[in-house]
Amino acid sequence: MSTTTRVEVEIGGEIYVLRGDAPAEHIIKVANEVDRRIRELIDRNPRLTLIKAAVLASLNIADELCKLQESYESLVRVIETEGVK
Repeated sequence: MSTTTRVEVEIGGEIYVLRGDAPAEHIIKVANEVDRRIRELIDRNPRLTLIKAAVLASLNIADELCKLQESYESLVRVIETEGVK
């Protein structure tokens, strides 16, 4: 039976209660990264609303994830065809 972790975090000045199977430290680390990205966007453009900054941060994170997945898949193909030397 898995344990559900419950953590209270602040993202963009709002308090959220997050629940997940990951350890609290991991959930907090992820929340802090999202908060950092949102605050960075708002610092660069103070006219952005929290919602718009959150959407832009999400798009930036998703873009990075897609690029990392493509790199990973490319490396897996190289390893499968050439093997590790």
